[in-house]
Amino acid sequence: MDSFENHLLVAMPTLDDPYFSRSLTYICEHNDKGAMGLVINQPIGMSLQELINQADEDAIVLKERAEEIVLAGGPVSQDRGFILHTTQIGWSSSLELTPEIMVTTSKDILSALGNEKAPKKSIVTLGYAGWTAGQLEEEVQNNSWLLVEADLDLLFDVPIHKKWEAAVQKLGIDVWQLAPDAGHS
Repeated sequence: MDSFENHLLVAMPTLDDPYFSRSLTYICEHNDKGAMGLVINQPIGMSLQELINQADEDAIVLKERAEEIVLAGGPVSQDRGFILHTTQIGWSSSLELTPEIMVTTSKDILSALGNEKAPKKSIVTLGYAGWTAGQLEEEVQNNSWLLVEADLDLLFDVPIHKKWEAAVQKLGIDVWQLAPDAGHS
């Protein structure tokens, strides 16, 4: 595999880093300079309503969206927001990751996230995960991560507290089968 883009990193049980323990990380970019991803299953204790109010106190948030959970996207730039969402043009800082998935970093999307102008599906994170050139490949080789192809259901529809287990099951194994240590042949 040349690139891990549009794949999910499934943290192995032995990965005990506080940011990545039992995490599921969507890889947005991976090339010869390094990798960037968003952890999509680590709540930070903030609702979408609270985040939007900080950015735009006049924004209208629909009741059904107000309690959506903001996630810790990773340990880098934790004061910066990243919105992973289904494709929708019109935001000032969006990058198309696949024909179905975009990431937007501009504040203009925040005002719309809680209402009918929002993308159909979205995940809001603060911060991101980053790896230098070759670092992520080495971590995968050292059994810190498993890789699974991303899909819209796993990204947006599986409840946050079930994402890690659902990703493991997508690999065709049960969580209990993940041994703490793995070898190479």
